[in-house]
Amino acid sequence: MQQTSEQYDAVIQTCRELFSKKMKDYGAAWRILRLPSLTDQIFIKAQRIRSLQENPVRKVDEGERSEFIGIINYAIMALIQLEKGVADEPDLSVDEAVRLYDEQVAVTKALMEKKNHDYGEAWRDIRVSSLTDLILQKLLRVKQIEDNKGKTLVSEGIDANYQDMVNYSIFAMIHLDS
Repeated sequence: MQQTSEQYDAVIQTCRELFSKKMKDYGAAWRILRLPSLTDQIFIKAQRIRSLQENPVRKVDEGERSEFIGIINYAIMALIQLEKGVADEPDLSVDEAVRLYDEQVAVTKALMEKKNHDYGEAWRDIRVSSLTDLILQKLLRVKQIEDNKGKTLVSEGIDANYQDMVNYSIFAMIHLDS
């Protein structure tokens, strides 16, 4: 499982670097996005991945990898929004946003390590297309929870679903990189 931890960190480093660069380019404009807007952005990325997996013709020269990075970063933004609430205007410096990003990654990685231990690294035998489908399923669950005003009767909350999307995307990227 040490290999998984190292591979996880390598993927996150790539995502974090892009997040930091975009913060420098755009600032924290994403802070005004409500959770359904972030969910929809992730949904668009996941749908595009599924389309790329099913359709051999591509009209935009970007592959699955960049879309999985987008899912990871948008889901981490959503986790930050869950914790801090939506802002009326950009209110985070690059350093503060990256610190919050790192905090959410640490919590999400800890969850992955617990589940990975219990499931015995079963994700290594899951196809990238199945991981994509699982992300889409999580998105549909989140949309339903959002429609229910955040209330669930017996199910995990929105945060756990976003964390799973991050972890499934990282697993997919590890597969794509091997």
